[in-house]
Amino acid sequence: MTLLEIFPSLRSGMPSPRVDTSVWPCETHYDELGRITVAGVALADIADQYGTPTYVLDETEVRRRCRTYRKHFPDAEIIYAGKALLTRSVARWIAEEGLSLDVCSGGELAIALAAGVDPARIVLHGTGKPFCELEAAVAAGVGRIVVDSLAEITLLAALATAPQQVLLRLSPGIDVPGHPAVRTGATDQKFGLPLGSAQAREAVERVLRQPNLRLVGFHCHLGSQIHDPDFYGEAIRRLVAELARVRHDHGVTLTELDLGGGHAVAYRRGDPELNLAELADIIDDALDAACARTHHPRPHIAMEPGRAIVAHAGVTLYRVMAIKHIDNGHTYVIVDGGMNDNPRVALYDARYDAVVASRHPTGPHLTATVAGRYCEAGDILARDIRLPADLRPGEVLAVPSTGAYHHSLASSYNGVGRPPIVSVYEGRSREMVRRETYGDLMSRDLG
Repeated sequence: MTLLEIFPSLRSGMPSPRVDTSVWPCETHYDELGRITVAGVALADIADQYGTPTYVLDETEVRRRCRTYRKHFPDAEIIYAGKALLTRSVARWIAEEGLSLDVCSGGELAIALAAGVDPARIVLHGTGKPFCELEAAVAAGVGRIVVDSLAEITLLAALATAPQQVLLRLSPGIDVPGHPAVRTGATDQKFGLPLGSAQAREAVERVLRQPNLRLVGFHCHLGSQIHDPDFYGEAIRRLVAELARVRHDHGVTLTELDLGGGHAVAYRRGDPELNLAELADIIDDALDAACARTHHPRPHIAMEPGRAIVAHAGVTLYRVMAIKHIDNGHTYVIVDGGMNDNPRVALYDARYDAVVASRHPTGPHLTATVAGRYCEAGDILARDIRLPADLRPGEVLAVPSTGAYHHSLASSYNGVGRPPIVSVYEGRSREMVRRETYGDLMSRDLG
């Protein structure tokens, strides 16, 4: 019997262990039983009630990060990038916090409209947009469509029977270091048209000739996990010069500049993040300098954070299935999820941490690799992390910073259904998206 069991009153005087809020939701704590709680709900209780794997999403954290962006950029339009995570509840939260919404497909548009998002606050993105999706966006009255190619101009011109605002996506030739799969600001890649190219100039001229298309500005996206704000300053300098060229050549003043997203967040303690205060200063300085140099009116700025809004609001829960100690090799902790619910490790070599959710370990630790249940050697969730040496099958592990690009990238490989999303708010939990069942998987198989 422990002292705490003999004298329960001692609990209130004991400091709770610290949880690193650089990667966890701000309202994450250990309770008096040593369990991790988010928004006042014990993660172990969620695992017991909803099963595992399960995505947990803290509503307060999502809303807090929306407000942080609006605080740092009061004059900019903040457009949430729905590709990071989009459900009807998430769409409602960001709309209630005053953000616009970026969608990349007809499916995402349908979710946004079902959530009651004002179509005028929706921006349609994507390369290779099918005709039916452009048709649906025009019919819904979305505020802006980001044109990605010359072919889209032709399609939109045929569809638009009333004025439709468009942005032209340009690749500004800024190659931000990072994983090749997320470097989208360089000239030689599939998105947009190269800044200064004959194709880009032709696109401007084509849009301006169409009676129902209204070119309002330019869009760019430099990549993902960008922590140096100077890249955005350079993008502004190059794009404002192009705005000035259009004004000189065509007598048209474009008023909008969408800088995209890609704002870096930490996935493990010590990872670099984008400092929003520094970004705000860089944007202001770059706009002042570029507009003074070109004598162009200051454009209205928009930006598209997605990961930076929802990543830290998410935690994924797994149950330990087995532990394997390989002689002269690694210790593998096998859990009941894996690359189906988090493909980012396999896709981008992303790095995560994991902790025991149901107790606060105080004894010795070992170095282990958390591996998934799927039939791929690359099915890894977290490499070489510290876990309790007495870890046992059946215990619950929690992986923080999993709110972005997990549910939206999930698959049903090996015939395993996708996990549910459970929101937590002020001590209560609610299932936002239910677990995918065998019936769901079979419903599309016509036999």
